[in-house]
Amino acid sequence: MTGFDATEELTPFRDDSGFGAILFDRNRVRQASPEWFVPSFWEQRARPVESGGRGGAWFIDAPFGPALLRRYLRGGMAARVSRDRYWWQGAGSTRSFAEFRLTRTMAEKGVPVPRPIAACYRRDGMFYRAAILLERLDDVRSLADRAAVAGDGAPWEEAGRLIARAHRAGLDHADLNAHNLLFTTTGRGWIIDLDRGRMRIPATGWRERNLARLKRSLLKLRGNRSAEEVERDFGRLREAYDRAWDRGY
Repeated sequence: MTGFDATEELTPFRDDSGFGAILFDRNRVRQASPEWFVPSFWEQRARPVESGGRGGAWFIDAPFGPALLRRYLRGGMAARVSRDRYWWQGAGSTRSFAEFRLTRTMAEKGVPVPRPIAACYRRDGMFYRAAILLERLDDVRSLADRAAVAGDGAPWEEAGRLIARAHRAGLDHADLNAHNLLFTTTGRGWIIDLDRGRMRIPATGWRERNLARLKRSLLKLRGNRSAEEVERDFGRLREAYDRAWDRGY
C-alpha cells in the first residue's frame, strides 16, 4: 500500500449520519466536506453516469472543477447481503483511501489516470461505506464503445501501449475490462477505476491475467461483431503491448 505524502490532508468528521474521515489533495481543494459525497447535495450539478460499471457514479460540476463522484458498490452474490457496506479493517484499508493513494502514485509515475481529488468513508459499527471524487475526463469514450462503433478503427495499438506503460509502473489492475480504458478521438488514452488494484513488481503471471481479463470483456461486449473479429483486433493490441514492453516503455 502507498503511504502518506505532503499533498494529502486528512479530515475526520462527525455529522447526523455518523462519523468518518476525508482524505483529499490540498493542491486541488483547501478543505473537503462530507456533503460532497452525497449526490443530492449537488442538485442539478450532478448527473448519473449512464454507461459501464454497476451504477453509483455521477458527473459533478463542482467549484473545484469537473469531477466524477463514485460510490463503492458490491456486485455478484455479495450484493445480496449488502450493496454498499464493507468490513472495517482500518482507515488505510478502506476501498476509497486505497484507491486514492494508488491512483495518486500512478499519476506520479506518469501513468495516464484521472487525478484523485478526495476520498471518504463513513463508519457504521464494524462496517463502512465509501465514495471517491476524481478528476472528470471529458470527450472520451471507452474501448468497448469505440470497438462497437469503429471496429478495427478503434485505438487497439494505443490501448496496448497504454497497458504496457501501466504494467511497467507496477499497476496490477483488478478489473482491466474494456470499459476501463478511455480514449479521445485522437487516440489519447487513460486507465480508470483502480479500485482493488495493487502496486506490484512487474511479473508475467499477473500481467497475463490482466490481459486475459480484457480479452474476455471484449468478447463479452462484442455486440454484432464476430468472435474472430475481436480476436484479430485483440491481436493488434497484444502486438503493440509486446513491442512496448520489450522497449521498456
